[in-house]
Amino acid sequence: MSETNTAASAVMPTYSRFPISITKGEGSYVWDDAGKQYLDYTAGIATCNLGHAPAAVKEAVKEQLDTLWHCSNLYHIPIQEQLAELLTAHTFADQVFFGNSGAEANEAAIKLARSYAQKVKGTTGYEVVTFSQSFHGRTLATLAATGQEKIQKNFAPLAKGFRYLPYNDVEALEELIGPDTCGVLMELVQGEGGVIPADPAWVKEVERLCKEHDVLFMLDEVQTGAGRTGTLYAYEQYGVEPDVLTTAKGLASGIPIGAMLASSKAAAAFEAGSHGSTFGGNPVAAAAGKATLEVITNPVFLMEVQEIADYFRGELEAIAAKSSGFTDVRGKGLLLGLGTTGKAIELVHRARELGLLVLVAGEHVLRILPPLNTTKAEADFCIGTLKQIASA
Repeated sequence: MSETNTAASAVMPTYSRFPISITKGEGSYVWDDAGKQYLDYTAGIATCNLGHAPAAVKEAVKEQLDTLWHCSNLYHIPIQEQLAELLTAHTFADQVFFGNSGAEANEAAIKLARSYAQKVKGTTGYEVVTFSQSFHGRTLATLAATGQEKIQKNFAPLAKGFRYLPYNDVEALEELIGPDTCGVLMELVQGEGGVIPADPAWVKEVERLCKEHDVLFMLDEVQTGAGRTGTLYAYEQYGVEPDVLTTAKGLASGIPIGAMLASSKAAAAFEAGSHGSTFGGNPVAAAAGKATLEVITNPVFLMEVQEIADYFRGELEAIAAKSSGFTDVRGKGLLLGLGTTGKAIELVHRARELGLLVLVAGEHVLRILPPLNTTKAEADFCIGTLKQIASA
């Protein structure tokens, strides 16, 4: 049973909140208003990829606050340009559109796919194909793109223009491209859908079909991005090159930002007035994003992420092999899922009581999201706690 704070609140109750109030964060740890310390292996749901209040990002934000807080996108914003150049230098992309969240980045991608079909190709294409158990956001368009009925409940009629296929199903790809299809949007690891990685051969076939039919091949890397899987973006591990990629969460260490990256071919579908965002690419968010990426794109940093991820996964697999309470380990890098035989939320509550914060990804999966710079000692504390709650 989920626990919530039942005290009267002026905040709308759209979240089932755990019964603690977080007041401070530093590194891999947070503290509640009673002074209790927790190892935060949620990382703000894959957002605080460098831990809480990382020094390099803090200094960049402070410096930006002393110069310029906000500027309309009707003017050039140098720090925004610098972040865009950093993203394009380390990815396939040629241009970037900035928003404030992953949902906004996916909205931009959906619009770009339709505009590419209609403006560039001269067709009437409007349909975006997504996959079962996907998650792409909670706006009206992105919840319609999401392949989960529980996300769509009570919001009928859903926005038109989306079709869902089974994830990792090669045979279903015969139906991938229809007469109205303008794009395919997919996650390389379904975080909300159970921490399920995409099969590499299946992804390659999706890419091939998209390119053969000239529809946009779009990757939602909102949760897998910014080093979470051991490379800057997960597509690097699949040997594919998207037309469009969306990113947010870990991009600016907790300062709200979202971005849609596109090849020059896809970006040609947007022109002045096609899309916009008042706060997108805000100078403070851009400064945080630039400082965050400068750390994560260091090859030594990413090598260390891969090393701690390999160690941690090995320890989790040992637990799953020996414990009757756990079944399997799935995911990539430090986006990890641990299958449970009982209800995962009950284990989340037990772990919290022992000073460890983790999440669920469905009824029978613990979702574990350490900061990318977590230490072996911190990982060992998590492992020890999981062993303890498994035997409780």
